Amino acid sequence: MPDIAIHSLTQDAFAAFGDIITLRNAPDKLINQGLCGRHNDLAALDFGPDGRAGISLFDATPRSLPYRLELVERHPEGSQAFLPMTENPFLVIVAPDKGGIPGRPLAFRTLAGQGINFHRNVWHGVLTPLFAPGLFAVVDRIGSSTNLEEYWFKIPFMVSGDAT
Repeated sequence: MPDIAIHSLTQDAFAAFGDIITLRNAPDKLINQGLCGRHNDLAALDFGPDGRAGISLFDATPRSLPYRLELVERHPEGSQAFLPMTENPFLVIVAPDKGGIPGRPLAFRTLAGQGINFHRNVWHGVLTPLFAPGLFAVVDRIGSSTNLEEYWFKIPFMVSGDAT
């Protein structure tokens, strides 16, 4: 079974797949009597011509390492943002597209409090919290057309510890 190391989540490494949703060094402006810093427009949300934004809550069972990666999915009709509702890091798995199928996956570990937004049509692993509770707010496309494509690997990957 091929092994995949976990890397730190950085915008440079993740840019081809999506956005990291995190606080900037300084807010764009102060609101609420100067007591709240607003950090604007942190992700490129994309819901296609026939969709709309929806906010859902996902309550996922935590996974443990090493993690057996058998399946990735993508959403051809819209982006998908995951915002953890705890301070726990989680595992993010993505794969480049290689002629309509996923290439070799990459694994990242978020920092506490970071969220991510997968761009439209990006191959990615399922929601993979590493700690309980696995509660996330998810902003994604709501619409009537099919927006899910799954790919099962013939030979699963094993996501192990952190890269050195």
